[in-house]
Amino acid sequence: MTIQDVETKTTVSTEGLARVNGRKPVDMQRSAGRLLRSSAEKFYDAEIDIDWESPWEEGKRFLPEHRVSLYGSKLWSKMTDEQKFELGRHEIASILSFGIYAENLLSSALLRTTAKGAITDERSLYSLTEIGDESRHSIMFARLINKMGIEPYRLPKGFLSVAKMLHFVPLGPSVSGATLLIEEILDRAQREAMSDPEMQPQLRQLMKIHVLEEARHITFARLDMVEGMQRRGKISRAWHRGVLAVIANLAYPLLINPNVYPAVGIGRLRGLFAQQTSPHYRVNIQFMSEPMIRFFHEAGMMEGKFTMAMWRLTRSLPDDLR
Repeated sequence: MTIQDVETKTTVSTEGLARVNGRKPVDMQRSAGRLLRSSAEKFYDAEIDIDWESPWEEGKRFLPEHRVSLYGSKLWSKMTDEQKFELGRHEIASILSFGIYAENLLSSALLRTTAKGAITDERSLYSLTEIGDESRHSIMFARLINKMGIEPYRLPKGFLSVAKMLHFVPLGPSVSGATLLIEEILDRAQREAMSDPEMQPQLRQLMKIHVLEEARHITFARLDMVEGMQRRGKISRAWHRGVLAVIANLAYPLLINPNVYPAVGIGRLRGLFAQQTSPHYRVNIQFMSEPMIRFFHEAGMMEGKFTMAMWRLTRSLPDDLR
């Protein structure tokens, strides 16, 4: 299958997709109240809504083949079908493990937001509601990793220390942008995979639950970022743009833990080199990032020479923005 075939085949659900204008004024209290009502009306419980007891279906995948990190590389052509299947299984475990870390960091930021706010206003109440959602999602991710019988992929100690430093980054557009960086990348990939009949049913249901509930979280983060940019001065906006661009360069490499390669009989460095030099790597990164990048551009988060230079390093920019 060529890259062109993949792009033609790709279908992405737009159900519940967040729609926020990056240039219009924002009323956070009114928007938070609307999201609170939506949270009460559309609520899922993975313990009930996912059939955890059913066995995996024979031949069903854990990741679309064209989204596996080594797809399209020379190494891929040398791998057995079993290795390709297993690599997809380990990579989804890596992505879900990263998701647990990311949602814990997001919950910490939301607690900081609540503590600094009015505590009982609509914005604070929605922040607390979202923390509850993220906790359930982390449990859901952990349940699926355990069902696969794979040890969770932990962040390298150095990266975990850097992640903890984010607790000291002043709240503002860069924190909201970092939230979107994680949530929207996962959202885009899951919207494609949840509609794929070749995927495992339990995984498709997990993705559907996550996508429908994360739509509210993405809306809230987008609104928060837009409001933050609109009420800050020129120097502050530039600082937040730069911080977000730096965070992006740290976050993308963490999605696929290099330890997935030894798990399927491939040397770690060999697998990492094949991933980074594959012609399909940029295609996947651009696919997962495009809606988010275009929103960042609209909201003024892509301005400045340093900012653009850092974003180009990620290889995630759509061709017309590079």
